[in-house]
Amino acid sequence: MTTKQLVDAIVEGIQNKKGHRIVTIDLRKLHDAPVEFMVVAEGGSSTQVAAIADEVIDYVRTTHHVHSLASDGYENSEWIAIDYGTVFVHIMQRPAREYYDIEHLWADGKIKEIEDI
Repeated sequence: MTTKQLVDAIVEGIQNKKGHRIVTIDLRKLHDAPVEFMVVAEGGSSTQVAAIADEVIDYVRTTHHVHSLASDGYENSEWIAIDYGTVFVHIMQRPAREYYDIEHLWADGKIKEIEDI
């Protein structure tokens, strides 16, 4: 599985639980980037953020047989991060997303907004 295919599967998992404002950030041309891609999405509550993160992990594992290396943030589900080695996934509630503004931090990458479904 290529990194791009992994990103597509992650986006599908997010969409399965109605995550919105999905953004992919292609960092492959940046020499100091920790990963090749970041995926950022938003959930409306701590319950939805946890459900989206669970779906991403389960969907990618069952459909593509790829396991996450780690995840963190389930304690309050304000911001859950999932590490796939070449891809970091950030599922956030709106206040945390606006405060940390990950898209701005990595604006040198190629940012692609995914239309909500």
